[in-house]
Amino acid sequence: MSKKIRVMIVDDSALVRQALADILDSDPEIQVMATASDPFVAAKKMESDVPDVITLDIEMPRMDGLTFLRKIMSQHPMPVIICSSLTEKNSELTLQAMDAGAVEIITKPRLGTKKFFEEARVRIVDAVKAAFQADLSAKRRRPSGKSMRIEPKLSADAVIPGPAKGREMFQTTDRVVVVGASTGGTEALRILLEAMPLDCPGIVVVQHMPEHFTRAFAQRLDGICTISVKEAADNDPVLRGRAVIAQGNRHLLLKRSGARYYVQIKDGPLVSRHRPSVDVLFRSAARYAGKNAVGVIMTGMGSDGASGMKELHDAGAYTIGQNEASCVVYGMPQEARKLGAVDEELPLEKIASQVLKALK
Repeated sequence: MSKKIRVMIVDDSALVRQALADILDSDPEIQVMATASDPFVAAKKMESDVPDVITLDIEMPRMDGLTFLRKIMSQHPMPVIICSSLTEKNSELTLQAMDAGAVEIITKPRLGTKKFFEEARVRIVDAVKAAFQADLSAKRRRPSGKSMRIEPKLSADAVIPGPAKGREMFQTTDRVVVVGASTGGTEALRILLEAMPLDCPGIVVVQHMPEHFTRAFAQRLDGICTISVKEAADNDPVLRGRAVIAQGNRHLLLKRSGARYYVQIKDGPLVSRHRPSVDVLFRSAARYAGKNAVGVIMTGMGSDGASGMKELHDAGAYTIGQNEASCVVYGMPQEARKLGAVDEELPLEKIASQVLKALK
C-alpha cells in the first residue's frame, strides 16, 4: 500500500489503549495516529486530524460510545470498529452499534498465553484492514484490486480432512443451505434470513464474530425473522424453517447420520485466519451434503470460504456469491469467483429468492 492505515483508539482504559496500540503498530500497514480517553478528547483531536479508522469502546464516562458513533455517522461517516468487553449488556449495545453503522466488532485484548495473544493480534489487525476497505457509500468505494498484505494461514485441513475422491454419498433428498459472511454480514444475513419462509430447508451459518456476541445476534434475528434462528449447539439437528449460527470462536461443521443433518461444534486453530471458518463449514457440507446443498458466500474481507466453496461446487452443490455492488467488502465472494467456485453472482436482495429457486 502507498500509505499506512491511520487509526485512532478511543477507550477510557489506558491499559487497553496501550495494548491496542502495540498490536496495531506491529503491522507495517497500520499506524496509530492518536489515542483518546473519551469521545470529547477524540472529537477535539479529530478537528485537526481525521483518522482512516476508529476503534471505539462502548462504555465510557462523559459520553458513551454508542452516542459518539451516532454523532460520527451523522456528521462525518467513517469506518468504526467497536471494541467491547465480553458481557451480556455489551453484546446488545454492540449490536445496536452495528445497526448505527459500525462495521466490525473486536473484543478488548487481555492477558493470556502467547498463542492467545497471536490470535488476538490476527483478529484485531484484520478487523482494521477490513474496516478500512469497507464501502460505507458508493462515493467512497475503493478499487477492488487494492490488496493488503495477508500473513500465511492454515487451511481447513487443520480441522477436517479433505474431500475423498470418488466417495459415494448415501442417497437422500433432504436439502440444506450453508452460508458464510464476514464484514457487513450482520446486515446481509438479516436481509437474507428475513426473506426465508417457514418451510425452507435448514440453514447453517458462519458469520465472523467474537464469542458471546453470536448468541445475542441470533436472538435478535429470531425476533424479526419468520423462521427461527438460534446460536448453534453441538449435535443440533438441521431443521426446516430454522437457521443455526456458529458460536464465536468455535468451528461449525455440517454432519449427517443417515438422512438426518446435524451440526458439530469443534475447537481447533484459526483456519483461513478465522474461527469459526467458512472454509471448514463449506468443506463439511461438500463431504456430507454434496449436490443436496446450496452454498452462499457473502460480504467480507479476505478469502475464507473460497476454497471450501470450490469443493462444494465440485461436489455438485449450487453456489451463489454476493455481487460487488451490494457488498460492504467484496473480498470473500471475489476470491471464490476467481477459483471458479460461484455458479451465479447476485445483488444481496435477490439471493434469497434464487436460493429457494435452486432448492426446487
